[in-house]
This record gives sequence, C-alpha cells and structure tokens, in this order.
Amino acid sequence: MSQTAQTAREPRVSVYLSAILRRLLGWLPAVIFAGGVVGIWEIWVRAFDVQRWLLPPPSIIAREIWDSRALLTEHAWITLQEILIGFGLAAGIGVLLAIGIAYSKTLERSIYPFVIGSQMIPMITIAPLLLVWVGPQMTSKIIVVALISFFPIVVNLVDGLKSTDTDMVNMFRTLGASRWQIFTKLQMPNSLPYLLSGLKIAIVVAVIGAVIGEWVGATGGLGWLMRLSAPQFLTARVFAAIVVLTVMGIALFAVVGVVERWLLRHYSRASQ
Repeated sequence: MSQTAQTAREPRVSVYLSAILRRLLGWLPAVIFAGGVVGIWEIWVRAFDVQRWLLPPPSIIAREIWDSRALLTEHAWITLQEILIGFGLAAGIGVLLAIGIAYSKTLERSIYPFVIGSQMIPMITIAPLLLVWVGPQMTSKIIVVALISFFPIVVNLVDGLKSTDTDMVNMFRTLGASRWQIFTKLQMPNSLPYLLSGLKIAIVVAVIGAVIGEWVGATGGLGWLMRLSAPQFLTARVFAAIVVLTVMGIALFAVVGVVERWLLRHYSRASQ
C-alpha cells in the first residue's frame, strides 16, 4: 500500500472508531442505571435476609442462568420460533390488510372496525379457546402471537398510506403515472417510517403473546417453564427465564431497528 493511500485511510478509520466510541458512550447511562438497580437489589436482599424462594438476589439468578443454560436454551428456542413465525404471519397479513383498508372505502367500513374491536378482547381469554381448537402444540401459540402483533402494523401502515401528500399524488397523475406506480414510487416509500414503527411495536408485543400462549397451555417454551417452576418455588429459575425473555425481546427490537436505519438511510440524510 502506498503512503498516500495509507494516509487517506487513516482519517476514515479514525472517524469510524470515533462513531463506535460515541455509540458506546451513549449506552453508558443505561448501563450505570442497570448496574445500580442490580447492586441495590443484591444488597437489600442480603441485608434483610430475604428468603431466596421469595426473592433471590441477582447473583443467584445469574448462577441459575448458567446452571440451567441447556434447559433455558431449549425452551428459548421454542419461544423464539413461535415469535418469529407469528410475527412473520402478522407482518404479511397486516400489510395486505392495511393496503386494502387504505385503498377501499368498503373494506375500511366493513373490516377496520373489527380490526380495532379485536384488540378489545383480552388475549388471555382467546388463548384457552385456541388451546381447545388447535391443541397445545406450537400452532396455537403462533396464532396468539399473530393476533396480538398484527394490530400496530395495520394501524400504522394505514395512517402512513393516508398521510401521502395529495398534491404529490395529483402531480404523479398529471405526469401519467399509473396507480401501481403511484403506490410503489410515492405512497409506499412515504409510509415506510410508519410501517417500521409498527413493526417495532409488533415485535415487542409478539414476545408477550408467546408467553401468554405458553402460560395458558403448552408443552414447552419459556412461558411454560415459568408456569411450571413457580408452584415449585423455583423462583430463581422463573427470574432466569424472565431475563432470557428480556434479552430476546431487546435483541429482536434491535434487529428491527437496524433494518429500519438501513431502509430509512435516505430519510436520515435528507433530514441532516
């Protein structure tokens, strides 16, 4: 490598390292807060001699995570499959339904009220019925995840499609664009931030839906493991499952966030 090329590369490396350092420092307050909460929890439980079956200290929970890592991994994989498949179904059905509602007054008046009304029914009451109809296998949990996570996708995308500037639509029509071209070149790109916001909400509630389905009745999964462990006073294992679920939810949310930043990179540049 020539001296000139190496000199030109050094500023780029420096900028890249600086960006990583700024990102890490941005997470520092959250790390300090979490460390403080864990520290206070540990000291308080030990200082007041709280029974471990009632509230185990974080050190015992960490040990349980390590000791039961094979068990937790096995059931976390089951829950993750339910989340991803249910979320995928919710995304596919939600996008198609939102497009139909946004473009058809008939569908909006006939289906949209039922979409909203479906969220008024507590999912904890639907899960037992699905257990009877479908059985305790993974299918019933996937349906619960899809039902609980499709709503934010539909609502956000409908709002995004309807938020397109009417003047821009008229200009496209004046230039001879077809309805499909208006949709793909204008309306869908305009509604993309709305859709991705809905997906971020949906992936979080999908985790909740999987746990609800497993709690009501299942043959595996972290929700099932918690329900089985609580009556046996294996409180540390319950907390260990909660920690794994939390990490899983944060990781899935972060993945959708990365996809959002990549898809909206042009939006970000435009706003700078």
